[in-house]
Amino acid sequence: MKNSAVDRAIAAIAGRQHGAISREQLLALGLTDGLINYRVQTGRLHRLHRGIYAVGYLPVSPYARALAAVLACGPGAALSHGSAATLWGITKTWKAPLEVTARSARRRARLHIHRSRTLTAADITDHFGIPVTTPARTLLDNALRLTGPELTRAINDLRLGGYLKLGDVIELVNRHAPTRAANRLRQHTAHPQRGPTRSEFEDAFLPFAARYGLPEHQVNTYVAGHEADVFFPEHGLVVELDSWEFHSDRAQFERDRDRDPDLLAAGVATVRLTWERFSERSAREAERLKAILTARTSWR
Repeated sequence: MKNSAVDRAIAAIAGRQHGAISREQLLALGLTDGLINYRVQTGRLHRLHRGIYAVGYLPVSPYARALAAVLACGPGAALSHGSAATLWGITKTWKAPLEVTARSARRRARLHIHRSRTLTAADITDHFGIPVTTPARTLLDNALRLTGPELTRAINDLRLGGYLKLGDVIELVNRHAPTRAANRLRQHTAHPQRGPTRSEFEDAFLPFAARYGLPEHQVNTYVAGHEADVFFPEHGLVVELDSWEFHSDRAQFERDRDRDPDLLAAGVATVRLTWERFSERSAREAERLKAILTARTSWR
């Protein structure tokens, strides 16, 4: 293969791999170790890890560094743990060293390599062109690193983004040994029929309802053509969890005031609960909700 053809082939592979290419791929294109070294010396290749090179320039994208880390660990490797959490958007900051789970990779400088007997092909997927643990497996690997509220929010954000179904989590923990991480993740599968929450306020309402013995309810469901934060179907009552994050602009204010009469016309009452009242006077708010629910039961 002529040099120009080789360059085009290298560029094509690197273009699919965030600018990175492996020694095995270069050898398959007909380059020798001597030619690879020459390209390194002349700046056409830049060594990222042993046997992994950046083409043309050192990468600045975290995706490029992440893919290079996975390639360095051989077939079957996947970005995992904290690095996978960042790739899926669970955490916001790329931290060094990057973490990869591999079958039999040797130790690598600047990488944290995990070896797992439980990781299967079903636990690996592709995101942004990078082999990575699935969202469910990523949650399992990070279950003991995240606080309770952080884990709850991660599950719901992944569900809202369309990356995760609760069935994926149930399947994973059912085939996994009952470790602390698996047991902690299992706690979030008790109500698979509930839709994902959209905020920390909604996350906090669920244990609040359980703690004070509020009756069965639905989260983020449609009632009389409007989406309701919390709906008690047996009582015809909607509870809206008002916070400045979602209700601070005039358009939202007007939508809220348009929705309440529509619900009332359908026989559904609305109670609005603010974060301040919820967090500072939770027992009082719970008793008031119970009284309203009791009254609604008698009315209906």
